[in-house]
Amino acid sequence: MEGRGIFSNVQDLTDVELALLLSLVANQHCIIETKEEALDALEEEIQMIVSNVFGLSAVVIQCTKDTTLEDFSSGILLSNQITDDHSSSPKINRSGSSYRLEGLLPREDDRLPNVVVARNLGFATHQVQIQALELLRTGRIFTHTAVYSVPKPFLLVVLELASCTPLVKHLNDHIFLSHYHDPEDGFANIEEGSEWVEDDRASLSSVVHRSVTRGPEKEPLFGLEEIQLLNDQSRSSTVSVEVKRYLHDILTFLRRHRAVASGITPLATKHFELLARSLAPLHDIDFVTPSLVQLAARKVYRHRIIIVAPEDERSMQYGSDMAAVSALLEGLTPEKVIEEVLVSIEAPL
Repeated sequence: MEGRGIFSNVQDLTDVELALLLSLVANQHCIIETKEEALDALEEEIQMIVSNVFGLSAVVIQCTKDTTLEDFSSGILLSNQITDDHSSSPKINRSGSSYRLEGLLPREDDRLPNVVVARNLGFATHQVQIQALELLRTGRIFTHTAVYSVPKPFLLVVLELASCTPLVKHLNDHIFLSHYHDPEDGFANIEEGSEWVEDDRASLSSVVHRSVTRGPEKEPLFGLEEIQLLNDQSRSSTVSVEVKRYLHDILTFLRRHRAVASGITPLATKHFELLARSLAPLHDIDFVTPSLVQLAARKVYRHRIIIVAPEDERSMQYGSDMAAVSALLEGLTPEKVIEEVLVSIEAPL
């Protein structure tokens, strides 16, 4: 597919599809959040996107405070062998072309999938989250019986509730971007791949919802060649001196904002410019614009910025009133801080 055809397909992508595509293009990882009542639907939507849009394999693992290191390492493996539901062997729950492994010990034919969807990873213990961090850093995971290397491409999608417990500091910093999906925006792949069937034996109000996943014989919308092409184009995207200065002004203002306790890290700065460059080919241009820098800032720092506690706010060192500082910080979120900074800096023409 040529560059113009890729751009045409990008225009039709949903917000979740774009978040996953950007992560794959940049060879990085993402957080996707939504409301509690939409979490199951979003999980299914992501599975269908991975299969239908990118033609990749995926595993969903449900994390809790009781998830052990072995549960995590064996739970993200993709087995080549299907277990009969009626047998006494460990069960594999399938959904579309992706599935969750429960209680399955690693076998020689196990391997890591292209995409791991870690649902509620923030609920897992510190040790499990550090293991996930090591997976991202080294590209390998250890079990009691073997060492598994990640395939190419590889993507970790952290599926969380909005306003959930944040990830441990260093894992959170390794996440490329975060995105909130509003349930009101719908779930395009589920809706397009579903049909409503009325059961004759039921009442008129009884309807069966049947999900139909696109078969593997159909070509993915964005295959490995298209993703690599976008990656090459993003690396060759130019950043003018004025735009680079604008990018660094945003960094400085964020770091010096009185409500920011932490989150403006060197790795975040690297991700900031990387995302801005990755957005350019998706807009069919070969240079970074101020509007792309603004969009990148909203996605890169949303999950990173930690709002300072009133007692630690810097003006308290000079005798500020605690009640006044608390009132100033009340209701302030990372999103609001980012918008304040973007409004306060003049973008280059």
